Amino acid sequence: MTTRREKSEQVVIEGRVVADFGREFLVEFADRRQVVCTRKGKRQDATCGDFVEVRLTGAAQGSIERVGTRRNLLYRSDQWKEKAIAANVDQVVILLAPKPPFSEAFLNMSLVACEAARLPVIVALNKADLPEHVEARRTLALYERIGYTIITMSAKFDVSPLLPHLEKKLTLLVGQSGMGKSKTVNALLLSDVARVGELTASRDSGAHTTTFSRFYRLDRDTAIIDTPGFQSFGLFHLTEDQIGEAMREFRPFLGRCKFNDCAHIEEPGCEVIAATGRGEVSAPRLSFYQVLIEQHRELHEQHPEWSR
Repeated sequence: MTTRREKSEQVVIEGRVVADFGREFLVEFADRRQVVCTRKGKRQDATCGDFVEVRLTGAAQGSIERVGTRRNLLYRSDQWKEKAIAANVDQVVILLAPKPPFSEAFLNMSLVACEAARLPVIVALNKADLPEHVEARRTLALYERIGYTIITMSAKFDVSPLLPHLEKKLTLLVGQSGMGKSKTVNALLLSDVARVGELTASRDSGAHTTTFSRFYRLDRDTAIIDTPGFQSFGLFHLTEDQIGEAMREFRPFLGRCKFNDCAHIEEPGCEVIAATGRGEVSAPRLSFYQVLIEQHRELHEQHPEWSR
């Protein structure tokens, strides 16, 4: 005779991962019911936004049997590990703030990761109420000239500039700690769902607040995924060619260099370097790229086993 538990374990239901706790996942079904799930064996290949098949193992528990095909995946990596951030999203909002001052290196790394994943990007400068905002906005003019959408807002007072960009999309929010991401999520949802950390003034950086990725619905057709604040965006998984292609303003000049394997470092006949001399590519962006490639090579030389 088949028991009720055995019958439940024979049922496989399709759902979507709405929270990634690392070793456990919260999966939501079409009827909005949510269950806590594990992934079989040592595989931790599910992430927030994934469509999955779940085998129920209890009233509010399940096991992820299969992860569906993804249309995109954003993740970061260093020489030791890879960390999936979210899957199947429509766009990414990179949240910055003038205080604590945002890292331009972090912004550039994030843009490369998003471009490599073929994800549209919006750069949102938060804390528009602060006097430091004017200079920070001036810094972002370069990225506006490249073609990125730049908006200004204040999570504390007014998030309305962001709302039209989110409508009918699943948007991934990323940013360094201290940029006001938790306050932005709370303002969008009109609820204190995200814990807001105190600013650590002595270190001039924000305390880490969100510790896992979480999916939130704003309405029937609009949702966001909030991610943990992090200070670096490793790109160890990308090749040099992928990094060059992810530099949006490089693309008109790629394939036109004197040498087919040109890395745009110091090679003669490099069209990207020539374009920089003509002002068609900014010197700071070329410098960022060249430093990134040098660091990339050094890491891969130190860890050839991870490069295979």
